Amino acid sequence: MSTRLPSKAGSSHGGVRGADFDRRSSQSEGKFGRIFRSLPSAVWSEDALRDLAGACKDQKENRMSAEPERSDINPSLPKAPPEDGNKSRLHDDEENKGIDAGYTYLGQFIDHDITFDPASSLQQRNDVDALVDFRTPALDLDSVYGSGPEDQPYMYTADGRKFQLGRDLFEGKEGDVIAKDLPRFNRRALIGDKRNDENVIVSQLHSIFLQFHNRLADAHETWDFAEIQRQVRWHYQYVVLNDFLRKITSVEVYENVLPHLSNRSSIFDHPPRLHFYHPSNEAFMPIEFAAAAYRFGHSMVRPIYRLNTKLTGGNQPPDLTCPNEIDRGIDGRQFIFAGLKDRGLNGFDEFPQEWAIDWNLFFDLTEDKESRIAKDRTQPAYKIDSSLVNPLAFLPEFSQVDKQPPLDNVKKLQPDPQLDRQKRPVINNLAFRNLLRGMSMGLPSGQDVARAMGYEPLQDSELKVGKAINNEKEKIKYDELPTLASIHKDFIGKAPLWYYILAEAAHDWQMNGGTTETSTSLGKVGSRIVLETLVGLLLYDSHSFLRQAPAWKPEIGKKENFDMPDFIKYALGK
Repeated sequence: MSTRLPSKAGSSHGGVRGADFDRRSSQSEGKFGRIFRSLPSAVWSEDALRDLAGACKDQKENRMSAEPERSDINPSLPKAPPEDGNKSRLHDDEENKGIDAGYTYLGQFIDHDITFDPASSLQQRNDVDALVDFRTPALDLDSVYGSGPEDQPYMYTADGRKFQLGRDLFEGKEGDVIAKDLPRFNRRALIGDKRNDENVIVSQLHSIFLQFHNRLADAHETWDFAEIQRQVRWHYQYVVLNDFLRKITSVEVYENVLPHLSNRSSIFDHPPRLHFYHPSNEAFMPIEFAAAAYRFGHSMVRPIYRLNTKLTGGNQPPDLTCPNEIDRGIDGRQFIFAGLKDRGLNGFDEFPQEWAIDWNLFFDLTEDKESRIAKDRTQPAYKIDSSLVNPLAFLPEFSQVDKQPPLDNVKKLQPDPQLDRQKRPVINNLAFRNLLRGMSMGLPSGQDVARAMGYEPLQDSELKVGKAINNEKEKIKYDELPTLASIHKDFIGKAPLWYYILAEAAHDWQMNGGTTETSTSLGKVGSRIVLETLVGLLLYDSHSFLRQAPAWKPEIGKKENFDMPDFIKYALGK
């Protein structure tokens, strides 16, 4: 079964906002919908989901929220004994050899571009058909461009052709200017989607898109705003299709959905094969994608990142550190989230100017990754598996983050949840939030979705909970992890779809060798939902390059093999 390209007449993607955009679109928001409308909703007790997430007070090992990660056995850094005998780590076995850390945040950026649902509730059933996606369901960068220079002039220069940029960011205390912050007012970012300031990494990635636009504007003085915008979008869409999706999905499914790319032929001779994503008129956002499959990136988050090679500090002013941090090998690096304001890469605020990102530490910009070691290495993402790093169990947005206390123990990195108006703790554990959201949206089980796709579902004995690690020396074996069904009887034969997609990726990793040299990508179910949704959004967008110029290729970087490193290098003038 294959999908014909949508006709250009009368099938626009759902529109974009602002006077600077094409007005042929019929609406400015797209609704959520379902791919598998006939499948029954799966239901579990809240206790079962809490236990699986590891959101209980008596946290058990091998749940979706990992234990605090203390020791660091990266040979380039000091190795210290664990403070309490815990052998969990910040590096090595949990890393995914096949995907650089930057793709985690490119994935987050893409998510913010295509979906935003501010109205749904975690703990009550939601009518999916009534939910509105306040981002256009298209890869059109409305999260960057907002409503355009006429409606939001404060984001743009006076002539309306370029973006305003923020303050200079330095490579450490005494380093060079290597990055630009977002433009801010009273410390808050002036951007098209506030979520692109929710952590320091995605914030600076958003700035890369602003700089890419500005460099195109400088290089092509005859182009008006609309043409610059179109070219930025097309380069971005090309990266999503040819770089991002190729890295994070199964090779088999990628080539099946996009045969014209695998055999270098015309999209008209070999059109994309979309078996399940079939909008009636305009693109919609599948809830199976938004509330489950595309949340795979949460498992790729590292607990701690090196932003640049000149940064040496810790929680004290950014140029200072304390003996505790040096002993643990974490000086010069920041936790993705922390209960201390300047120890984690928490967002929605101005951050130290010394935190400029050297993007070669997040993407391989030089194409000599194997020769760069120690502080200069490109940090890998973590594996796609059913484990989320400890900082994600304490989301700053829902936690009581301290401003000043010194970092003298791990517990200070784990804040208590905020309290609601009734003085009840809010849910600050990301895994628990994801599981509750999936159930509130009435998602089917992972096994039911696999069957609907024609795949043999994984057996209960194959669905493991925890980190995808095999280490003979440490006597850690993936096969000895607890099964989902052993955690609670509610899960027998019925796995939450988000969990299933993560466990499927880890299962495939194990079947493919299960070593530190074995990379992980999404399995068949996860790959097909993600691919069909993102490819479908491009096909149903009458302004995408797949619709307007399907043979188009970038004229910068590696051209036919243009990827995110090329995008970044052009933005930075490298």
